[in-house]
Order: sequence, then C-alpha cells, then structure tokens
Amino acid sequence: MKIIAFLNNKGGVGKTSLVYHLAWMYADLGIKVIAGDFDPQANLTSMFLDEDRLEELWPENEHPETILGIIKPILKGTGDIAEPHVENIEDNIGLIVGDLGLSLFEDKLSDAWPRCHDGDESAFRIISAFFRILVDAAERRKADLALIDVGPNLGAINRAAIIASQYVTIPLAPDLLSLQGLKNLGPTLRQWRGQWEERLKKNPDKYLILPEGNMEPAGYVIIQHAMRMDRPVKAYERWMSRIPEVYMESVLGEEGREVPTTVEKDAHRLFMLRHYRSLMPMAMEARKPIFFLKPADGAIGAHANAVSECYEDFKGLAINIANRCDIPLP
Repeated sequence: MKIIAFLNNKGGVGKTSLVYHLAWMYADLGIKVIAGDFDPQANLTSMFLDEDRLEELWPENEHPETILGIIKPILKGTGDIAEPHVENIEDNIGLIVGDLGLSLFEDKLSDAWPRCHDGDESAFRIISAFFRILVDAAERRKADLALIDVGPNLGAINRAAIIASQYVTIPLAPDLLSLQGLKNLGPTLRQWRGQWEERLKKNPDKYLILPEGNMEPAGYVIIQHAMRMDRPVKAYERWMSRIPEVYMESVLGEEGREVPTTVEKDAHRLFMLRHYRSLMPMAMEARKPIFFLKPADGAIGAHANAVSECYEDFKGLAINIANRCDIPLP
C-alpha cells in the first residue's frame, strides 16, 4: 500500500477538495482507496458525509467511529489504538472519519516525540498511531492507496501524519503566502525525516510496525489559479515563475542547480488545475465530485463541458501522481 499526504503550511489552497476529488478519481480508475481525515477541522469528512450521518458519528458523548475514538485508549492512557472503523463511502472508497476532538492528541504527540530518543516503547506507539491505523484500515478494505488530509500547520499532529506517509504532495496557489508556506515546509520535512531516522534506531520493540518515514516529495500541484485566454492572469505569473526555484531549494534542498524557466517545464509540477468555482456549489449540493455532476444536478450547457474538462484534468493529475509514487494502475 502507498500512503500519500497532502500538505501546505498555508491554508486556503484547496487541499481538502483536492484529496476528496482524487479519492473519487482513483476509485473510478479501479483503485481501492482509504481517505484519512487527520485534520482536526474534519473538512474532508464533511465533504464525504451528509449532516444526518455526521450527527450519528459526532454525538454529544463518545465518538467510537471517528479518529478520536480510535486513539481514545492512548489519550486515556489505558491502551493502544482501538480497532479502526472505516466508513464505507462506496466500494472503492473507505473513510477514516475526522473529529474536531483530534486536537486533543497534539500534546500527547508533542510529549512522545522526545521520549522516542530514550527508547520509550509507549512513545513509539503514540507517534506511529496514525500509520498503524492506516495499515489496519487498508488491510480490512484491501486498499492499495491511502490519501491523507492534514491541517495547514507544522505541529505535532501533522508531523505524525507526515511521518506515516511515503510521499508528500504539495498543493500551491500562485501567490506570495503560498510560496512563503513552501519555504517553511521544505526544511521542516527534511528535518522531520532526519529526526525520525535517528529515532527508528532506538525502537525497543522490533515487532512494532513503524513507518519508515520516507516522506518523499512527490511534486506540487498548482490549483485555483485564474485563467484568461488559457493563460494565467498577469498578477499570478510573477509568483508562478518563482515556484520551481523555491521548490528546488526549499523542498529538495538543492541549490545552485539550473532551474526551469517556467512551471510548465518543471518536472516536479504534477499538474495545474484551473478554476471550477461555479461548479463547486453544485457539487456540494449534490454531494459528489465536480466531475460526476449530471444535467439533473444543473450541469448543462457550458457547465457540462466544464464537468468533462474537470474529469480529464483530475484523471491526468491522478495518473501523474501514480507514476511519480509508483502506484500501479489497473
């Protein structure tokens, strides 16, 4: 199974929508997917499920079928992770349900991180909880791929989620804040990778399944950029032109190498998605991805053409990610 996390230090770049649509696209391509909502805001879960189901999953007391319920024994200090509930979205998609209460895990993870250096077995169990949940869920669903959605920060929850991943895909908007987030994210990823490698050597339980912590950058996706005459508007061009260099230096740690002159020529660019703003409200109302909208949902005329284009865009992106992350396609 391959585990891919989607992360940017800057919020509002369409990360959760990207994970949601890719999960549906991979499922449509015949790949069994686990979508892991490890963002305490639980927006991915809200995209997949209607309010009636959310009320059932998030009652006033315990939440046994969410990520919070799975890690509850760790939080209480009474045991290890519970048997994970995997919400059935459709035959090829299973969801690890998010929970606003996941934020309670932040302090526990922060405390465990330095204790791994001391060979503390319980600390390794805490740090590897997300990884072991994904592995268990994938085995239950016979899934080939897990896509992780996380919050826009570099805190302890995200560190544990990213350590669980083999690859990291970075969604970007062509603006100053997104580039600044990229500059923060790159060195942090390299630091986490190195620190986890050191900690792995001190694991006292050789039978405990732990992530290797590869966190290999798979590339970046530029999303929600304005288009005019099939070209990005001028206000965005200056930021897009800087993305290859910032990615190479900050994420890959490679300075002094020849930098592609445009994102179109950059091998690390996975795809450049256009706006689908007018279709998003329809998709949310119909509770389906944009590229599955039908005329009955309001996708007629120009909207119908945009739906078809959206499908081809996400199919192209899914294939590019699969090729980069060594995911076999049926």
